[in-house]
Amino acid sequence: MGRLSQRRKVHKYVLGSEYPVRHKEDVLAVEEPLEIRLTGPAGTMTYSVTMRTPGDDFDLVAGFLVSEGVIWEADQLVSERFCAGGDEEGRQTFNVVDAQLRPGVAVPELGRNVVTSSACGICGTDSIESVRRTSRHSPAQDAVSVLPELLAGLPERLREAQALFDKTGGVHAAGLFSVHDAGTRAELECLREDVGRHNAVDKVVGWALREGRLPLSGTVLQVSGRASFELVQKAAMAGIPVLAAVSAPSTLAVQLAEEAGVTLIGFSRGSGFNVYAGHERLSA
Repeated sequence: MGRLSQRRKVHKYVLGSEYPVRHKEDVLAVEEPLEIRLTGPAGTMTYSVTMRTPGDDFDLVAGFLVSEGVIWEADQLVSERFCAGGDEEGRQTFNVVDAQLRPGVAVPELGRNVVTSSACGICGTDSIESVRRTSRHSPAQDAVSVLPELLAGLPERLREAQALFDKTGGVHAAGLFSVHDAGTRAELECLREDVGRHNAVDKVVGWALREGRLPLSGTVLQVSGRASFELVQKAAMAGIPVLAAVSAPSTLAVQLAEEAGVTLIGFSRGSGFNVYAGHERLSA
């Protein structure tokens, strides 16, 4: 495949210089649709379509199904394969993935089984209740403890590993760190990049499912961007006890983190951070 980035000619304007308009090549992150199909006893159905950066697509599909509560164990996903799908010239686009589920796994009847919604009054309450009903991996009982200085250093470690961002400047990242030695050391287990921050998290969760690592106890998920309700939902569904973001959380994200037992950290920078839920996991 190898369609993570694409070169495009641009006109670069440099104000105040002798030659204000220059011609150059820029590197852009690729964004393409991915159709997710599910195959079960009743046949094959289109479950969802998401816009993503190609690459690690099987991880993306697996993680998405975990986040939606369709599967939660590796053996529930029998196989994944790219289906026939071509462009105008008949070339394979690798933009359709069929996931075959184990017999006995319920296939949603009407397409995507939406768990998330906007943070708006009663619909937000219903969304949190949906996560509670469908989650199989609860992080609430995870007793992991993390040193604040260790957490403060994770954004820089995440940034140093972002190869696609270095080329394009246009992708989000999610990095899964396992915590060791009483919270004083963290090892980067998996990093994924994507134009969508939700996709980046799904790719990490899908990797963990395919590796037989769920639930992800004793881990920290460090993400670029803000912490939305959906990111907390995905962390809770995978059993991740600590979610840290470099930007702000939303109100519904904090509410879900409190109810699901996720430690939620925002504005995570080298100099410090804010803890919005689950401060008891930070060791003095």
